[in-house]
Order: sequence, then C-alpha cells, then structure tokens
Amino acid sequence: MKGKVVFAVGVGLGYVLGTRAGRGQFEKIKGWANDVWQDPRVQGYVQDVESQATEFAKQQGSALKDKAVEAAKSAVAGNAPWRSSTTTPEADDPTPDVLAGEPIIDAEDARYRTP
Repeated sequence: MKGKVVFAVGVGLGYVLGTRAGRGQFEKIKGWANDVWQDPRVQGYVQDVESQATEFAKQQGSALKDKAVEAAKSAVAGNAPWRSSTTTPEADDPTPDVLAGEPIIDAEDARYRTP
C-alpha cells in the first residue's frame, strides 16, 4: 500500500512540475501556501514553537553537550558502548591499533614506499 501512495505522489508531482498546466497549478499551490504561512495565526504558532525550542535548548543544552563530549571521548579511547569489550581484534584485521602502539606503517610496507 505504501508503494502505491508513493507512486501516486510521484505521478502528481511529475504532473505539477512537468507540464505547463501543472506549472500553473504549482504557482497556485505556491501562492496558497505563502498566504497560509503569512497568516498571523500561523506566525503566532511559529513564534510559540520557536520560544519553546529556545527555552528547551537553554535548559538542556549543557547536558546534551556534556553527553556528546563524553561519547566522543569514549569512542576515541576505544570504550564506545557499541563495542564489545570481550572481543579482540581479528588476526587478519589490517587496521593497526595505534592506541596500543602498533605502527601505522610496518617494515614490509616501508620497503614499497617511494621517498
């Protein structure tokens, strides 16, 4: 059912944007949407939501920042919550563990580098 709805919306959008008659309809819809957006009642709701969002950001902003910093530090240190602490890297894993002191370029790779 979802696919049929998406198809119908696509056909309608193609008609509106692809034909001259559709272009006229598009301009009508655009004018109607602009009129609705400029309505003082709508702008009152917009201002209410903006003030609520601003207040929420002021109240929760520092807590969200602290959590983001903590998550970033944890990910960089290798203690990310999505990593399992009981597993070890595979032997054939080509990614060096730089934090454990493994070199990024080993002696074999260095032979093939051109200066």
